[in-house]
Amino acid sequence: MIARVWRGWAEAAKADDYRRHYESEVAEHLRHVPGFAGARLLRRPDGDEVMFTSITYFTGMDAIRAFAGEDPERAVVEEGARLALTRWDDRVVHHEVTVDLA
Repeated sequence: MIARVWRGWAEAAKADDYRRHYESEVAEHLRHVPGFAGARLLRRPDGDEVMFTSITYFTGMDAIRAFAGEDPERAVVEEGARLALTRWDDRVVHHEVTVDLA
């Protein structure tokens, strides 16, 4: 399994807008990607902003390419996210999951 890690920041007043976007639009998109294996959205204060860390899980790099395209490290930032966030990572990081205690 591969974990795909990405971060984005929102003004505190718009943080819930991003959470709702993730729960609805992102979730709906991901559920249709073959090889999608789950997701977590982490949230923490970061100065005057809120930082979100998205960790999505896929069965392998082929599944990630089905989601992200031929450049799997390119961030996929939908319009709804762009409206709620002030900034985001343009690139993601992938990690092999070696232990899963869930």
